[in-house]
Amino acid sequence: MVAVSIAVSVVLAAGLYWLQPWKLWQDETVREALPTVAAGPSGTGSSGTGSSGTGTPPAAPVTVARGTLISHEHSTTGVAELIRLPDGSYTLRLVNLDTSNGPDLRVWLADAPVKEGVAGWRVFDDGKYVSLGKLKGNKGDQNYPVPAGVNVADYTSISIWCDRFDVSFGAASLTSV
Repeated sequence: MVAVSIAVSVVLAAGLYWLQPWKLWQDETVREALPTVAAGPSGTGSSGTGSSGTGTPPAAPVTVARGTLISHEHSTTGVAELIRLPDGSYTLRLVNLDTSNGPDLRVWLADAPVKEGVAGWRVFDDGKYVSLGKLKGNKGDQNYPVPAGVNVADYTSISIWCDRFDVSFGAASLTSV
């Protein structure tokens, strides 16, 4: 009987760790201002062109692409903006994000098409993608620097991706502004 109790306790603890159900009731709000320059060195080489298409960095942050988030596995709203900073680097900005919290959430730039409904839940890891890091919070405004050398023209969408369960919480197609 003691062995069964220990086994049930171990399975229950592992299940709680894996699923982290308490996160569904915990909100993390982030309110970051738009950065004026990105941290660290970057170049204008293969990272794309400015809003004028000349390759010259803008004098102020410029939104080069934008998309509205749609829901996938969880209700998700907000706007994704790809912004070119004065130093030529790029930042993905999530504005008024509102989604569920969850285990191991990431922000991905991807080349996958954004599909509505269940058809769009699992497409983002099928092709090319770049992880911009862990989701900082499930609500608010937040910035994710795009690594130097990433050609932003290769990516047409973003996803709030749950790495633990390989599913998109929500996504947006990025359209040039």
